[in-house]
Amino acid sequence: MTDADGAGRPGDPRFFPRLGPFALAEIARAIGAPVPESGAARRFRGIAPLQSAGPDEISFLDNKRYAPLLAATRAGAVILLAEFADRLPAECIALPVAQPYLAWARAGGLFHPPQAALPGRHSTAIVDSSARVDPSAEIGPYAVIGPRAEIGPRSAIGAHSVIGPSVVIGADCRIAAQVTIGFALIGDRVTIHPGVRIGQDGFGFAPSPDGFVSVAQLGRVILGDDVDIGANTTIDRGSAQDTVIGAGTRIDNQVQIAHNVRTGRNCVIVAQVGISGSTVLEDFVVIAGQAGFSGHLTIGKGARIGPQAGVMSNIPAGAEMLGSPAQPAKAFFREIAALRRFARRGGMRHSGAAADQAAERDPDDQ
Repeated sequence: MTDADGAGRPGDPRFFPRLGPFALAEIARAIGAPVPESGAARRFRGIAPLQSAGPDEISFLDNKRYAPLLAATRAGAVILLAEFADRLPAECIALPVAQPYLAWARAGGLFHPPQAALPGRHSTAIVDSSARVDPSAEIGPYAVIGPRAEIGPRSAIGAHSVIGPSVVIGADCRIAAQVTIGFALIGDRVTIHPGVRIGQDGFGFAPSPDGFVSVAQLGRVILGDDVDIGANTTIDRGSAQDTVIGAGTRIDNQVQIAHNVRTGRNCVIVAQVGISGSTVLEDFVVIAGQAGFSGHLTIGKGARIGPQAGVMSNIPAGAEMLGSPAQPAKAFFREIAALRRFARRGGMRHSGAAADQAAERDPDDQ
């Protein structure tokens, strides 16, 4: 195997088509940086990390831990905070911004924009005659588009994906391979990664003397605009209400969202989180990996939930929670500190007792 684009550089052209080169002035405007007084016409072909970027590439510094790399970088220009600009080599141009990581994201999008849909239907795709597929949409190999489904302009449906009856998918959506979607209304610019399951029955049943009786799951899944759903995530449809994912929300891989859950705008849900039925996340909630939620909770606007937290009660807006059961972060750290002090004191007492016992032994036994 060969590296066609050089070790350590992102954007292997075999996988990631690249636009450009672009003049530095054009790049600066795209990322919100001031146009440099000199070198504005200089052209750049891509982006790369500080340690591997070349003179025709843009790099960035966001984490101060990597500031020592600035002095030795060969990058032609670097996106960074203004306070670090004087650490660059003389031949490197500074692109100072208030939020370097955001500017880096915009630079990446300039050189590597999302791949456009290729209008048309693969010969192996199965599209029901009652489905409405915009002529600009792409329907991949072995994809199935069910009765009365709607696929919006410039959206792409990946190989072996199944879009169920009456599902509506908006404009500029990207549905990857082997996705199944049922009972769902999906907004514009939604990205759904491989293996996602949307709209299956929620986990609802009633016990009876003869066993369990399933509760009808009669709700839908509503995905707002600009939602991004990671690989192998599952979102159950509602029971008597809809399951709703608010606009701009980002969901990582392998997340489970149960029936009737509602998220606000721009929530972040990290990998392996499980959210039980009828829980409400208000706007801008952030949930770290492997946190778990019992049902029928309300998580206030802007709350932050730490990794592996066990949330069993409502959380107020802006709170930071850790631990299982989850509690305010300050209380959690106080308890950890107290446990450590207790362990140290207990260890000292144990060591002293062991020494006293040793001194009482017969010398010949030691």
